[in-house]
Parts: sequence; C-alpha cells; structure tokens
Amino acid sequence: MDKMRKILVYVCKDGAAPQRAQFVQSITGHFSDCGGDEVEVSCSLDKNQFILYRADRGPRTPLKRPAFCPIKHLSVTEAAAIPLDVQQRGTDVGVAIILQTANQRVLLTRRAKELRIFPNVWVPPGGHVEPDETLLDAGLRELQEETGLKLGQEEVSPKILGLWESVYPAMLSRGLPQRHHIVIYMLLQSSLSHLQLQASLSPSPAEVSACLWADGRLVRAIVSAVDGEDAEVPVDDLPSSISVTQVSTEGALSDSTLPLSVLTNRAPVSGPDVERVSTGTKFALELWLKSLETSDP
Repeated sequence: MDKMRKILVYVCKDGAAPQRAQFVQSITGHFSDCGGDEVEVSCSLDKNQFILYRADRGPRTPLKRPAFCPIKHLSVTEAAAIPLDVQQRGTDVGVAIILQTANQRVLLTRRAKELRIFPNVWVPPGGHVEPDETLLDAGLRELQEETGLKLGQEEVSPKILGLWESVYPAMLSRGLPQRHHIVIYMLLQSSLSHLQLQASLSPSPAEVSACLWADGRLVRAIVSAVDGEDAEVPVDDLPSSISVTQVSTEGALSDSTLPLSVLTNRAPVSGPDVERVSTGTKFALELWLKSLETSDP
C-alpha cells in the first residue's frame, strides 16, 4: 500500500492539534501521567487519521500496553539503532473482531506459520484499516477475508471493547521493534450460534491454520495465563484437549483437538516464540468477559 495512504495513529493532548505518533513513541505512555500501562482515552477516525485524545465528556475506551512493551523499555541507543525506514513507518492501525455468537462463544484463529508477524499465534480475525473505510467496514472485510464469514452491518451490534498497543517482536529480548500498532478490538454480536456460523466457515489458508469457538470457561482459563507472570492457571473442570478446526494449505477443513496447555501458554521471555494466545487477545477477552457480566439481566 502507498505509504502516504496508510491509516496511522495521531495523538492529541491538552487541546493541541493532532500530531502523527512516532514509531518509537509509546502511545499509552503519552497519555499516562504516572507511567502506568493502562489509561482511558477517546478515539475517532477522521479524514483517514485515527486520533486518540483525552476528553472530559463522552465515551472513553481503555488503552493498554503490556508491562514488557518494547517501546516502553527502549533506550536512546536502541531507538537510534532501529533502521530509518522502520522509524518512518509511524504507528499503524488495525481492527480485530471479537465475534460473539448467540450462545456466547467467540471465534479465535491461529495465524499461519508462514506469516512474518506473530506466526502460529491465536488471535481474533482482523487486519489493517484501509483508506476511506470505517472501523466496522474494515472489521467486516477482514472477517470475511480471513474466515469466509460474510456479515452485513445490519446483522451485528458493534461496540469497541478496548485498544491495545502492539509491538513486534513482543519483547526486546527477541530483537528491536519492527512493527508498532494500535489494535482496536471490536465486539460484534451475531444472532447465530457457533454451529450455524461454523457451517459458513471458509478460512484463507494463507492467513489462518486453525479456528476454534471458545466459551466463557475456556476464555477464563486463557486470560488467567497472564504473560509475564507465573501464577498457576485455574482450569476448573475443563477437558485436557480442546476441539478445533484445522485448515490445510489447500483450505480443507478437518476436526482436530489441541491440548488445553497450548492455549494457556505464556509468552516466553527469551528464545523462540511458542504457540499461544496473544497478549493483546487476552486483554480483549478479559474485556469481553466483563461485557458479559454487565449485559446479564
């Protein structure tokens, strides 16, 4: 895509005009008065600029980074060592879809192992926002491109759950940052069950190598495996293996199982990454669980 046509993050503070966020600038840190890893901000997509700002009134959304965020810990020397073409990228914008079924399950997909960024990691369907798209348009397009599920705007009830500051590689111990995103996690509620949606599932093998429909019990176990911590993960009475749909390189689907332990893996501090649920996805799933609590009668 033309560099000038990318949707990038702009930040606005204390009433000043929006300024394009720099690649080596921590977006969360920009709005955090005490250096915390989570703040509340307002956001808007205006004239192909995704603008983050603080407002006294109106809806606000949680924005979070992991405690080990590479941009947060980047030294002056390390920042200077990042190639100039990478530094000039700015901070990209992505949308990830938390698709909630009528029977309260959510769709997770495993990224294909050939992908350059976060290969073999479990995430919701999603991708970049393209010029002149709304956030919902982008989310629905990415959902269809990656999973084959075609949903109309009138079929879903969209809501922004939260914003995640995502950096790849995820830790400085794995190398200097190559990508910097703000990921918008958008909840879409479908009137169909996961079995009804499964019948229309046709994932792109270039993007997705497996899919699963996670219920609340599984999600609670996943979010309990906090990256950067080593506390025991409560699995209650969950089975030791989870049903998943494998996607062949030709796009054929087959039923399979995955050890529960894979979905409760934590991001390793050093060495190669492992198959796991991404840290940002855990943040979004935790917000999803909270939304279920508040929506219960």
